[in-house]
Amino acid sequence: MVFGCKTSVKPMETKDHQTILDNKTPTFIVNSRGDTIEKMILTDEEWKARLSENEYHILRDKGTERPGTGDLLHNKEIGFYACRGCGTLMFASSQKFESGCGWPSYFDVLDSTMIVKSTDYILGYPRTELTCAKCGGHLGHVFEDGPPPTGLRYCINSASLDFIKSEH
Repeated sequence: MVFGCKTSVKPMETKDHQTILDNKTPTFIVNSRGDTIEKMILTDEEWKARLSENEYHILRDKGTERPGTGDLLHNKEIGFYACRGCGTLMFASSQKFESGCGWPSYFDVLDSTMIVKSTDYILGYPRTELTCAKCGGHLGHVFEDGPPPTGLRYCINSASLDFIKSEH
C-alpha cells in the first residue's frame, strides 16, 4: 500500500480525544489502479451523527453483531458491498459464499489496497482484523478456511456494509 502525507490537516480524535494525526500521518492512500484517495477523518461526534448506535459500535468500537442477525447474511442479489462508513466498494456479490459462520462471507476483495489487515487479540488469540483503508471502520476478520481460489473467508459484519444492487 502506498501512503502520502499532507502538511496541513484536520486532527482526528480518539476515544479519549487525544489528537493522533500529525503532519507525518498519511492522509491519503493510492488504490490498486493508482487513484489517490483522501482518507476520511472525522471526530467521534461526527461519526455518531452519521451512524446508528449499532453501526457506530461495530465500525468505530470494533464490535461484532450476533451471528445470524445481519441483514446482508442471506442476500443473494447481484451487486456490490460498500463500507457503510465511507462508501468504498469492498466486495462483489460474485465473491460472496455461504460459509455457515453466521456472518456474510466473501472469498476475495475488490481491491486489497482498500482494506487494512492487523492482528487483534480481543478473544485471547490472534485474529486478522480488517478495517477500511479510507475511514478506518472495523469490517470484520479474515480466516484461512475459505473456498478456492483464494482459500480465504472474509467474515464481515452486515452493519459494516451497504449493498448496492446492480442495474442490469
